[in-house]
Amino acid sequence: MISSIFSGITLGFGAAVPLGPINVIIMTNALRSYKSAVAVGLGAMSADLIYFISLYFLGSAFAKNPTVAKLLALFGSSFLLYLAWLIFKGRNTPIIIENQKSSFKDLAKNYLKGLSLTLLNPYTVAFWLSITSLITTTNLNPIATIFGIIAAISSWITIMPLIVHKTKHLFTQKVNWYFSLFSASIMLFFAITIVLDNFI
Repeated sequence: MISSIFSGITLGFGAAVPLGPINVIIMTNALRSYKSAVAVGLGAMSADLIYFISLYFLGSAFAKNPTVAKLLALFGSSFLLYLAWLIFKGRNTPIIIENQKSSFKDLAKNYLKGLSLTLLNPYTVAFWLSITSLITTTNLNPIATIFGIIAAISSWITIMPLIVHKTKHLFTQKVNWYFSLFSASIMLFFAITIVLDNFI
């Protein structure tokens, strides 16, 4: 049981920590609203759990279907391009130093953004396919593993944006401009990578 929880924690951090579209969006949101950043993270975590549970209990044949992979790649890359454009377009938006209140509608929108982007990311499917294969071929307890995964991802999506939010005074308008450009470039890079990996 303990080893399964520890394995889940390791896998959770493996899914959450690497720099990718979700972490970029979380950091971008954290500069203006901590709650919005956490909402994005919760959406991403929900998608991770949906894939893990679905693949573990329903099998992986559907996710391995080439047509499904190409559809995910098409929608995922399109969504990333859209987000890249939004970030680039908002590069001159003033940084709000004081706490910005987020309405329920804003939080729901950011939650759906995190959920959609993670669900449409083919790499998410590939990651959880490998994880479910690992669990089914070892003696890991699935419930304990899920608990560990949730604990790791939850800590990351609450602590990381908190650090960014608390240090936002270090982000001058010029730094924000470059950060937005860097963030949009990462989105564009992942969009192109998805297309190259799945269609060329």
